Amino acid sequence: MSYDIADKSLASKGLKRILWADKNMPVLQVIRDRFEKEKPLDGLVMSACLHVTAETANLARTLVAGGADLMLIASNPLSTQDDVAASLVEDFDIKVQAIHGEDNATYYKHVRAASERGPVITMDDGADLVSVIHKEFPEVGAKILGSMEETTTGVIRLRAMAKDGALKFPVIAVNDAKTKHFFDNRYGTGQSTLDGIIRATDTLIAGKKVVVAGYGWCGKGFAMRAKGHGAHVIVTEVDPIKAIEAAMDGFEVMPMADAAIIGDIFCTLTGDIHVIRPEHFEAMKDGAIVANSGHFDVELDLPGLEKIAKEINRDVRNVTDEFILPSGKRVFVLANGRLVNLAAAEGHPADVMDMSFAVQALASEWVVKNQGLEVAVHEVPEEIDDWVSRLKLQTMGIEIDTLTPEQVEYLASWEMGT
Repeated sequence: MSYDIADKSLASKGLKRILWADKNMPVLQVIRDRFEKEKPLDGLVMSACLHVTAETANLARTLVAGGADLMLIASNPLSTQDDVAASLVEDFDIKVQAIHGEDNATYYKHVRAASERGPVITMDDGADLVSVIHKEFPEVGAKILGSMEETTTGVIRLRAMAKDGALKFPVIAVNDAKTKHFFDNRYGTGQSTLDGIIRATDTLIAGKKVVVAGYGWCGKGFAMRAKGHGAHVIVTEVDPIKAIEAAMDGFEVMPMADAAIIGDIFCTLTGDIHVIRPEHFEAMKDGAIVANSGHFDVELDLPGLEKIAKEINRDVRNVTDEFILPSGKRVFVLANGRLVNLAAAEGHPADVMDMSFAVQALASEWVVKNQGLEVAVHEVPEEIDDWVSRLKLQTMGIEIDTLTPEQVEYLASWEMGT
């Protein structure tokens, strides 16, 4: 089965959204035009496990323009935009298996379908595809030239696999590219996460105490945007360096046990498990809003919350569940603890995904040109970051200075002092 989507009749709506996003992805357009002519991925079987959004659709179009035989599946059950999936099938003849709200069995059926077809290049957002190939399809893994990993959580998993000697093929840490995490993670996550919380709850951010769990690049972006909306921002951290950074950025820093008592809105962005637990839920104010913007839903201990709740009311608003505790206090959980920016909103704006997906496309080409890479987690080559950033500046109408020969010589010299 080449496709498994919700409703093909949604294609016309999806096409409009894909083309709208494409207007704001000029770097990817340049790459797609070149790929169309040069076909660097000609005949290569690819499987991509990504959020199926309008922005991702334009990456898929670029890979296919380069000659790839691509299948796209969802990397999260709630992040698929069904109209986009329909358009990719109907208008672009791309194999898609992704349905918004698909259950766990369907999700992994799609992951296995993407594995069984024998890809030689894979893309991941969270490492689920790589994980299944390693566990269930080792013969496929033996032929993979390389895999691109899009998100922090996935890179963490893959580095752990490499450290344990479990990794069986090369992986490119696309998330760690400067043109990805400095912008996508910070500005994309910051804006889209706040957008998701507001769409789900219609709450005023100004004047609220917003608790940000984790001060990595995603947490920094969300904290910045919440502060910009007039929130009093509180950061919780386990890393002393990041905690100092948050404090010097002007945010209050404290343990979650203390923040739980005073927070109005909570959002986890850590990549770790059970950051907010039953004891935290019990301590929260009546009406507290809780969301997650980390890749997996495990950041919130929702099974633990369900056990202590005396009543659960589903969908009291769009993607908002009400948990009534024995004390009578209510806690509102958004999007079943899934990525709130995608489950309750539309994900990152196309302008910022332009750079991330440009890196994805160019990293795929680089893997093909450098077959036989060491089995390890590799950084994105610096020249890719440099090319993407310079072209992005050009499309933004921004010029920068160039070093003079004297400056180049000075920076390369150790003999010239004060």
